[in-house]
Amino acid sequence: MSKSMVLLERMAERELNVCLWFNRACRFHSIRTGFAIVSWLGDGKFWYALILLLPLLYGASGLKTAVAMTLAGFAGTAVYKIIKDKTGRLRPCSAHGSIAVGIAPLDFYSFPSGHTLHAVCFTTIAVNHFPQLAWLLAPFATLVAMSRVILGLHYPTDVIMGALIGLGLAFAAIGF
Repeated sequence: MSKSMVLLERMAERELNVCLWFNRACRFHSIRTGFAIVSWLGDGKFWYALILLLPLLYGASGLKTAVAMTLAGFAGTAVYKIIKDKTGRLRPCSAHGSIAVGIAPLDFYSFPSGHTLHAVCFTTIAVNHFPQLAWLLAPFATLVAMSRVILGLHYPTDVIMGALIGLGLAFAAIGF
């Protein structure tokens, strides 16, 4: 087993109590349903709609932003798939019988969170160009990140790493 996999397993053991604490919210149908909807929208539907709307709302600058988001989105997908395949970290709901799964996972591995990666990346790019969208996008991205732990699909470090990668991709896309 590689050093990175050993490190991820140790972190998972330490994060289990945090996962259990957040995952308790799944006992409540309305909370589980609400976060399942947020997660479903975070699968791409919300972001695809935003990418399509930006040129309609903001013209050429919206199109430029939509293209940057699309390219960063493709890069993000490639990056997280490579990392997930290399690390092979099982999702909390798969590794621990005490974690309830709130919705069916899209794949087997948890590290990093692709939902969070894209939420942070797209939010950062869009808000950089159109700060007036922050009131909508920042809370939604936060809920997407929270949903991943609450629904038993990710450890907190999966979400943190997804956010950091997403931020890095966003900064690359906007030229920082």
